[in-house]
Amino acid sequence: MTSPSLVWFRDDLRVADNPALHAALERGGPIMGLYVLEESGGIRPLGGAARWWLHGSLASLADELRARGSTLVLRRGDPATVVPAVVDELGAGAVFWNRRYGGIERGIDAGIKAALRAHGTEVASFSASLLFEPWTVQTGSGTPYAVFTPFWRACRSLPAPRAPQPAPDTIPGPSAIPRSDDLAAWELRPAHPDWAEGLAELWEPGEPAATARLAQFLADDLADYDRARDEPAAESTARLSPRLRWGELSPHQVWHAAVQHREADASRFLSELGWREFAWHTLFHFPDLATKNWRAEFDAFPWPRLNRDHLAAWQRGRTGVALVDAGMRELWRTGFMHNRVRMVTASFLVKNLLIDWRHGEEWFWDTLVDADAASNAFNWQWVAGSGADAAPYFRIFNPERQRDRFDPNAEYIRRWAPEHLAADPPAPIVDLAGTRRQALDAYDAVTHAR
Repeated sequence: MTSPSLVWFRDDLRVADNPALHAALERGGPIMGLYVLEESGGIRPLGGAARWWLHGSLASLADELRARGSTLVLRRGDPATVVPAVVDELGAGAVFWNRRYGGIERGIDAGIKAALRAHGTEVASFSASLLFEPWTVQTGSGTPYAVFTPFWRACRSLPAPRAPQPAPDTIPGPSAIPRSDDLAAWELRPAHPDWAEGLAELWEPGEPAATARLAQFLADDLADYDRARDEPAAESTARLSPRLRWGELSPHQVWHAAVQHREADASRFLSELGWREFAWHTLFHFPDLATKNWRAEFDAFPWPRLNRDHLAAWQRGRTGVALVDAGMRELWRTGFMHNRVRMVTASFLVKNLLIDWRHGEEWFWDTLVDADAASNAFNWQWVAGSGADAAPYFRIFNPERQRDRFDPNAEYIRRWAPEHLAADPPAPIVDLAGTRRQALDAYDAVTHAR
């Protein structure tokens, strides 16, 4: 009789197109799922919005496994201790998981893999979260790409991403189930006060809702995606980023669904998947992306002393700049912000308020439901000018011009910051033209120091 297999779920909270689960099914025998809420080993703690989403996604995954005959065990702590302990309790002969790409995570996984194998346990890891493994996409000289266009061209020259695997109808569970934590006891969702009402109004975490959203986007919005994706009031973006962040959908599912639905309309959308790949490949080669400048010359950037009043005004959407205020309030209410507006709000913080990009990255980490270790830091560094394929520092998003161009009828402003449409709107907390000049002077100081 085949011993049980343990599938360690991480950022892959789905049963369809899950290579680790598929490997366990091919091995045969009982299968049990495990999720570990990691609280040590240097793993970055989740932000509040991410914790809210994780609760819902775990509850959904448990339902999906239960409906197929298996179960999900929850534990919290150091996975280097927890995973081997659960292996012993289950009597598992094999452990399967899908790869992670952060530096700390890779070290943790490698240590657990070595320890389990030393005790005779079969262990295997799989590619599930990226279309292309980071070590397979390199320049002709064998170095990582620093610019997106040649990176994506190199990706497209490789064999097409593999076809997704279907969800299994049944997953045989073990006869004896180890102890599991109670999800509610983890207190991932806020209670006193419950600030997540707006998140619950907009989002339904979980694989079934993710699958439905992908189908809806392809049917209703893909054909017009290239034109309308920059208009925040149109709400025609895919809104799949939290689904990909938590692995309720795999990029392979999204890729093939878009191509099969209407490949002629999918090019721009697929390049957004490519941008996500670029962020993760950059993190793989530069693990300190959230804390250190990718471009070392920006270590000399002359950030002024932090103005905490300005930072708080930005966080609360009280800057007196309409598009910035609207975006920051959308973020606080829904855990999400339109991508065009993300660039504008980030540019305003870094280049008009002259506040270090890391303060913005930390706020987005705490408030975005789709904040992940790669894209969040990568995009902040892109806007700041310190990252890979960065926007030149002198490219400063003028929030008033962006508003006129992408929200000409003020629909987005009216929804999130209507006081800016009054006869006497609030005044900006800084002068846009003057702070732009200050930013350019600071940039000159960096370039002249090289």
